[in-house]
Amino acid sequence: MTDKQAAIIGGGVIGGGWAARFALNGWQVNLFDPDPEAERKIREVMQNARASLPLLADKPLPKEGRLVICTRLEEAVRDALWIQESIPEQLAIKQSVFADIQAACRPDAVLASSTSGFRPAQLRDGALRPDQIIVAHPYNPVYLLPAVELVGGRDNPAILIAEQILKDIGMKPVTLRQEIDAHVGDRLLEALWREALWLVKDDVATTAEIDEIISYSFGLRWAQMGLFETYRVAGGEAGMRHFMAQFGPALAWPWTRLMDVPELDEALIEKIARQSDAQSGHYSIRELEAIRDKNLVGFLKVLKDHKWGAGKVYSDWLKTAPLPEQTEKESWQPETPFVRHRTEVLPAWIDYNGHMTEFRYLQVMSDSADCLLSYLGLSAAYVGAGYSIYTVETHIRHLAEAKPGEYITVSTQILYADEKKIRLWHSLKTDAGIEVATGEQMWLHVDMKAGRAVAMRQPLRDRMLGLYEAHRGLGVPEGAGRHIGQKQAG
Repeated sequence: MTDKQAAIIGGGVIGGGWAARFALNGWQVNLFDPDPEAERKIREVMQNARASLPLLADKPLPKEGRLVICTRLEEAVRDALWIQESIPEQLAIKQSVFADIQAACRPDAVLASSTSGFRPAQLRDGALRPDQIIVAHPYNPVYLLPAVELVGGRDNPAILIAEQILKDIGMKPVTLRQEIDAHVGDRLLEALWREALWLVKDDVATTAEIDEIISYSFGLRWAQMGLFETYRVAGGEAGMRHFMAQFGPALAWPWTRLMDVPELDEALIEKIARQSDAQSGHYSIRELEAIRDKNLVGFLKVLKDHKWGAGKVYSDWLKTAPLPEQTEKESWQPETPFVRHRTEVLPAWIDYNGHMTEFRYLQVMSDSADCLLSYLGLSAAYVGAGYSIYTVETHIRHLAEAKPGEYITVSTQILYADEKKIRLWHSLKTDAGIEVATGEQMWLHVDMKAGRAVAMRQPLRDRMLGLYEAHRGLGVPEGAGRHIGQKQAG
C-alpha cells in the first residue's frame, strides 16, 4: 500500500480536476462516482491536464499515478490519505456521504469538501469525527490554478496536514481565519455576478461586451495582482491611504445594485443564454477548455519566470536542487569521454513545429556543462571565493529533430585547455543513436571581482588539464571549428 493515495468522490469537472492534480504528482487516485459516464469524463479531464500542466515544468514530473475506478465508496476511501468530496451542493446528501466515508476511512485521513458555499460546521453536523472534515475549495481548472481556500480551524491538525500536502502537489493553500458562507472567492465573484446580471437585464451591455471589458482590462491585472495591491498602485506614490481618501466616498453613491437581485425569470434566462450562444456557441465545451488552458499556461509561464503571484507557486514547486558539492577523492580519474547527463525532452520544450525548441538545446548542453564543472571541482565554495567559468562563445548545429518523450544523452569532450581558456564540444544523441545536435563553446576562467581572466585554482586546474590530456586521444569531432553556413566536407 502506498501512502500517496487520494480518493475522489464525485468525478465531475471539479472532481476530475482534483484527480488530475494528484495523479500528475504521482499519487494513486481512487475514483468513486455512480454515474456510468464518470470514467469517460474523468479521463477526458486527465487528457487536458496532461496537455497543460507539464508545459509549466522545467524538469520531468513524477511518474503519473494510477487511476483506479472503484465500484464501492468503501473501496475508494479505505487506504486513502486524502479524500476529496466533490458531489452536488446538497447539504443532506453531503452529510450522508461523509457518514459513509468516516465509517470506512482512516482516522488520520484528510476528509475535504470542494463545496463552494457550505461551512465546515454545517458539514460536520452529526459527524463521527467532526474535526476530520474540512473545506478545501479549489478553482477550475484544479490542475492549473493553484489557489485552495482551506476552512475548518487554523489549528486543526487536519488543516495543517492539508496545507503541506497541497504545497507538495504544487498548490497554494490559503487558510481562512473564520468560517463564512461561500468563503472568500465566491463572495467576491457573487458581487460581480449580480452586477453583470443587472447590466444584461437593463440592456447596458451584452454578455460578450461585459466579458471583453473584464478580460481586456482589470482581468489582466488580477492575473498577477489582487484587488488591494492593484488599488495600492492606483493610489500612486501616496499609496493606499490616498486611494481610499479619493475613492472611498464613492461607496456611498448609488452606483451598484448589490443589495438587489434581478429576478431570474424565463425572459432573463433566455436573454443571457441567447447572448452567450452568440458569443461562444461556435466552440464546444472541450474546445473552450483547451483554449482556456493554453492561455492560462502562457500567463503562468510568464509569472513563473518572474517568480510572481500564482507563477511563484510553480517556481517554488519546481525549484531545482543546487549542484552537489564535489568531494575530494585521491582516486579521481578523468572520464573519456565525459557522459553524465541524460534527460527527457519535456512537453514544455516543444515549439509550434512539434520539435524541441532552439534554446532548450543550449539548456541541455549547459546542464551537461554544470555536471562537468561540478565533477572537476567547481563547487559553491569555489564560486563563493570569487572565481568562476564564463561562456564567451557558443556555436550550435541542429542536425535532427528531437521530439517529446525522447531521451537525450550528452557526450562532452574537452578540445583544448590551458590555465585560463577551455574549448569544449557537446554531442546530443537520442537513445536510438541519432545525433540531434552538437555544440562548441569557449570558456574563460574569471576572477569575478577583478573582472578579468586568471589562471584556474586547484584542484580545478589540474583536473581540467588532466581531462584535456585524456580527451586528446579522442581526436577532433567532425564539425568542430565550423563556421555558420560552411558546407559539409565531401
